[in-house]
Amino acid sequence: MLKHGNMWPVSLKGGVMLLMLMVLNVSGTFVGINVGTAISNLPSASDIVSILKEKKIQHVRLLDSDHQMLSALANTGIEVVVGVPNDQLLRVGQSRSTAADWINKNVAAYIPATNITYIAVGNEVLTTVPNAALVLVPALQFLQSALLAANLNTQVKISSPHSTDMISKPFPPSTATFNSTWSSIMSQYLQFLNNTGSPFMLNAQPYYDYVKGQGVFPLEYALFRSLNPDSQIADPNTNLFYTNMFDAMVDATYNSMQAMNFTGIPVMVTASGWPWHGAQNEKAANVDNALAYNTNLIRHVLNNSGTPGQPNTQVSTYIFELFNEDLRVGPVSEKNWGIMFPNATTVYSLTFEDMATTNTDSPALRGKFCVAISSAPHSALKQSLDWACGPGSANCSAIQPGQSCYKSDDIVAVASYAFNDYYHRTQESGGTCSFNSTAMVTSTDPTLAPMAAVVVQLLGPQAQTILLHKFNRAG
Repeated sequence: MLKHGNMWPVSLKGGVMLLMLMVLNVSGTFVGINVGTAISNLPSASDIVSILKEKKIQHVRLLDSDHQMLSALANTGIEVVVGVPNDQLLRVGQSRSTAADWINKNVAAYIPATNITYIAVGNEVLTTVPNAALVLVPALQFLQSALLAANLNTQVKISSPHSTDMISKPFPPSTATFNSTWSSIMSQYLQFLNNTGSPFMLNAQPYYDYVKGQGVFPLEYALFRSLNPDSQIADPNTNLFYTNMFDAMVDATYNSMQAMNFTGIPVMVTASGWPWHGAQNEKAANVDNALAYNTNLIRHVLNNSGTPGQPNTQVSTYIFELFNEDLRVGPVSEKNWGIMFPNATTVYSLTFEDMATTNTDSPALRGKFCVAISSAPHSALKQSLDWACGPGSANCSAIQPGQSCYKSDDIVAVASYAFNDYYHRTQESGGTCSFNSTAMVTSTDPTLAPMAAVVVQLLGPQAQTILLHKFNRAG
């Protein structure tokens, strides 16, 4: 990437950054979905896979290792997480041969036709079935040995999903730690993840924390909605601002690992969603909130902006869940997390495509750019930039510190990058180029055409092809 320096005028840098926005948005971050089976009239495996294909869902988490589902997923390319249910954990964790048999029957028998990439061992074991806690790490180790024996350890990674209930006092995130009751087991678990290059699997459900908080946190904060400036939530130890509860949960997990001297283990969110229906006393469980949460979650994950504490680390996430599970125990809301009914009708519509790479420009916006006003106060630009990259869900990955287009001394160029992305994504649904009067629309960009030739020569062949394709499509 071109370095900033005195040889580059501000206007040229802004043009280069807008150009790079179009060609450098490459990420492995994804949003998948959970498929539960506590359903009295569960659709057939082939019907479920047809739904996944129709919705262009490329990642699915199975809570068990249903053989019909594994067969139906063959040759689809869909990446699959298979689960070792809690009721099988004791057997797997007490016998190396049982673990090997489990791998042979539920993983090795289906690879390579079925693209199994992760094994989730148990689910929230330490907080829901503490009597099985002592066998959790042995189960991980026995299954890993079986993968090694089958030469599958490179393709398939093993971990175990944990609830945020494992974290004592999760806010502020900077001081979060795991419950000391499980210190020994968590240390062994984290060492296993570190040794095998596996992610920390986290079930992050802001709905529960919002309900338990009884008004401590605003609903907007839980739903990724814009917060009133007077209600901004900051970590007093780091001065980092949190625009949503999801990010705070993820950062609390990273800091809890760091408190145990483990860094570099990525967090993968294996379940996050919002119930769409509840009992009379469950007011927050409604369709509007569920649609808002999951829509904003998908947009937030796919814009690759990371979290305030980990801006350069994206968090792949599995929505909870595909179908309502009427056989789940608990309150009414527990049975109604699905985005669909078992008869394949939708509760509400979600788009799982990567909105960061989908062309969202209307024809009217081609050749128009939303740029920061250079004379605007830097403090106002900074506030607008924070909103664009936070609640506005602009794709700000390349302007994060340490990334290719970050310019610590040029807030006008950085803000222009974010403003333009937000405007082109949202204009058809009502988005504007105002940002509290710190931005304006310009129909000409005199630097883009001459600079394109320079940038094309500096990029590799693949990026050149992408760039030329985009210019041809726009022209």
